Amino acid sequence: MTANGLLQIALFLALLLALVKPLGAYMAHVYEGRVRFLAPVERLFYRLMGVNPAAPMSWKTYAAAMLLFNLLGLFVVYALQRAQALLPLNPQQLGAVGPELAWNTAVSFATNTNWQSYSGEVTLSAFTQMLGLTVQNFVSAASGMAVLIALVRGLRGRQTSDLGNFWTDLTRGVLYILLPLSLVLALALVSQGVVQTFAPAARVPLLQPVTGANGAALTEQVLPLGPAASQIAIKQLGTNGGGYFNVNSAHPFENPTPLSNLLEVLAILAIATALCYTFGRMIGDTRQGWAVLAAMTIIFVPLVLVTFAAEQAGTPMLTALGVAPGGGNMEGKEVRIGIASSALWAAATTAASNGSVNSMHDSFTPIGGMVPMWLIQLGEVIYGGVGSGLYGMLVFAIIAVFVAGLMVGRTPEYLGKKIEAFEIKMASLVILIPPVLVLLGTAVAVLVPEGLSSILTTRSPAAHGFSEVLYAFSSAGNNNGSAFAGLNANTPFYNIALGIVMLFGRFGLAVPVLAIAGSMAAKKVTPAGAGTLPTHTPLFIVMLVSVVVIVGALTFIPALALGPVVEALIP
Repeated sequence: MTANGLLQIALFLALLLALVKPLGAYMAHVYEGRVRFLAPVERLFYRLMGVNPAAPMSWKTYAAAMLLFNLLGLFVVYALQRAQALLPLNPQQLGAVGPELAWNTAVSFATNTNWQSYSGEVTLSAFTQMLGLTVQNFVSAASGMAVLIALVRGLRGRQTSDLGNFWTDLTRGVLYILLPLSLVLALALVSQGVVQTFAPAARVPLLQPVTGANGAALTEQVLPLGPAASQIAIKQLGTNGGGYFNVNSAHPFENPTPLSNLLEVLAILAIATALCYTFGRMIGDTRQGWAVLAAMTIIFVPLVLVTFAAEQAGTPMLTALGVAPGGGNMEGKEVRIGIASSALWAAATTAASNGSVNSMHDSFTPIGGMVPMWLIQLGEVIYGGVGSGLYGMLVFAIIAVFVAGLMVGRTPEYLGKKIEAFEIKMASLVILIPPVLVLLGTAVAVLVPEGLSSILTTRSPAAHGFSEVLYAFSSAGNNNGSAFAGLNANTPFYNIALGIVMLFGRFGLAVPVLAIAGSMAAKKVTPAGAGTLPTHTPLFIVMLVSVVVIVGALTFIPALALGPVVEALIP
């Protein structure tokens, strides 16, 4: 590792943690109704939706509203893609998207996964990208945050069934958090050279003609354009990750400068980390939020350093041949970005359920690529998607106090609420559904011809090809969206299979979380006693970290041993 690279990582962490308290406090004010500078617009939305923003909702009503809204969005995005050729703002005259790919993309953006089996600039029109994908980037992120806020209300509630109102939480999340932050970030990105235009693709003459694939001389290059900056801002802030262009944030029109790179990677984790403080403020004990954030950071920082070290060490074979005498694996990385920022982004985007990339994870070293994959497999709770990461981590906290209770023979409690059979059953679903989806999907894909035929890699096909499939289902099952690029996922088999996995990976977890919220809200507070485990101390932080790591290790190490571990051991 280099001193310059370590300095870049340290600066990033310092800026990220500095944002936690002010942004977290602001979001707490938003969800508690103290921020109303757009009150007329907010009321207009309620009238258009025909809802009563003050109506209390039980967990079942809240879940039904959340599912109805997001499934409606899924169908709208599907319809936009299928009718694309007939719609405006299509200067490239792009045709309708095929049914399997349209299904996959619609599910992907409705579930905050943003997995993309296509090249955005040659598949989707500006109209589809803006009205379909960008809108879903906002509302899918706001939906995850709303579920978290409902859980927080359940944890602080006292013998009530009221978890708030989904429509209110959704609207406030968009109007007061995601929109203002996205506007500021989009303007900053435009200042750095990120494109924002409705103009068609530009044709630029080449300084020197080159020979094309068909043998003909090429004298110009086609540069795709579009309203990219607005989509990139929300894709990062909402931990969405779907790129406007095929190579995502490695594209110079999406991420042109070191400053744009820093702003985008900060945006990936800013809201997710700040929500920990929001959680502490809303329950009246900020120590609880800091404890959860500390547990996340304790896991994240070493994994960033392992990724950086693995990529900086490079490939021994190339180093021995003198191809990379300075060390470091630059394959699949942009020179303007470098190894340290590429490794940091890879860890941040997979920790945050974001999925955007500024380098190709498929070209990482075996260990360098394994760490981002394992961060996804931990359940996207370090730091996780906006809302979904923290509610996943709070489920792990419930498991941690349950395990601690078993160790001392006492009924476990979290935030003064007894953890009983129902909460453990729901928490078990949250923890078990993603691994079942990932491992079962991977097993099927490597057994059937339709799955095996998409493996395009020539690098140790048995091990690396398995890693590509495992990564794809890990990304879909945990709603991340990044990929090992050596797998052709734009086939009927993968489009349908990954779409199903994404759907259950999102809503199959959100509903049990709301069930936990409803159950906890109905409980009375139990006074702390001599046997109560404080959940804000270093001891509990260690306990929480251990539970997350052990569950992740026991679940996925056998599968990882067949992929990146074997590949790392191959001479």
